[in-house]
Amino acid sequence: MLKDIQVQNEKETRGGFGEGIYEIGKKNSDVVVLTADLAGSMKLGPFIKEFPERFVQVGIAEANMIGIAAGLTIGGKIPYTTTFANFSTGRVYDQIRQSVAYSGKNVKICASHAGLTLGEDGATHQILEDIGMMRMLPGMTVIVPCDFNQTKAATIAIAEYEGPVYLRFGRPKWPNFTKEDGSDFQIGKAQVLSEGTDISIFACGHLVWKAIEAGRILEEKGYSVELINIHTIKPLDSEAIIKSLKKTGCAVTCEEHNILGGLGDSVAHVASQNVNVPIEYIGTKDTFGESGTPSELLKKYGLDTPNIVEAAEKAIARKKS
Repeated sequence: MLKDIQVQNEKETRGGFGEGIYEIGKKNSDVVVLTADLAGSMKLGPFIKEFPERFVQVGIAEANMIGIAAGLTIGGKIPYTTTFANFSTGRVYDQIRQSVAYSGKNVKICASHAGLTLGEDGATHQILEDIGMMRMLPGMTVIVPCDFNQTKAATIAIAEYEGPVYLRFGRPKWPNFTKEDGSDFQIGKAQVLSEGTDISIFACGHLVWKAIEAGRILEEKGYSVELINIHTIKPLDSEAIIKSLKKTGCAVTCEEHNILGGLGDSVAHVASQNVNVPIEYIGTKDTFGESGTPSELLKKYGLDTPNIVEAAEKAIARKKS
């Protein structure tokens, strides 16, 4: 039952990245960190203090950072590039495509401050299309963890995962509820948070917690809710999605991203080839964001708990009609 999921504390997912990169830095001497003038925002202090010789401050030169990272892989290094999600993708897409993805370089592109919950910095710093951009690149792995613990686990795991990776996380403090040791995270394997028969809810990132809140409300209304954390958008756990959809017969997808090109499209693609079910989408509707607090923006753009409840009930009604 979703009511049994306990919040340990509230922490920034970017803080999980900071702890994770420090931990993997101690274990793997090939790990190198690059940043584009955002060491503080990316929580890199402990790594820099302990391993200054493995840290590169590139400055506000994101394209150069990607090129340097690609070059470092030739010598066997495992470079982690760090900046905001907007600057990690939109500003340097050509460099990622040509120097990293096309060449299959072992670069880990680590992107904080993703989605609407970047908040007051507004539309020019928020990005809502990056998952789509990155999942379309051949060979690119795309991971969107849901909380501090899972971000830490993902940061550690990708060091041993050969090939380019896009790791997306956020700015604000957020409920932290997955296992502290990260044992419930595996790249490419969906995390089933509850099993049910009436509705499948697939979520990623910050919206996993919103989906948990919505699922609790739905359970109180008598619905049996299957909630699955799709932390790895690519490679997608198609088997888990198909199994769930065949059981429940309808779904809602939840993401802090445009409904075009992200998790929703990924799930719908799998469904279209395997099982014919109604699917409702929670995400931004082909729009840019704006300035505001994270909670205000999630509410305004229809990504809040009540929106997920409404979408789930709509999907269930469509299944019955």
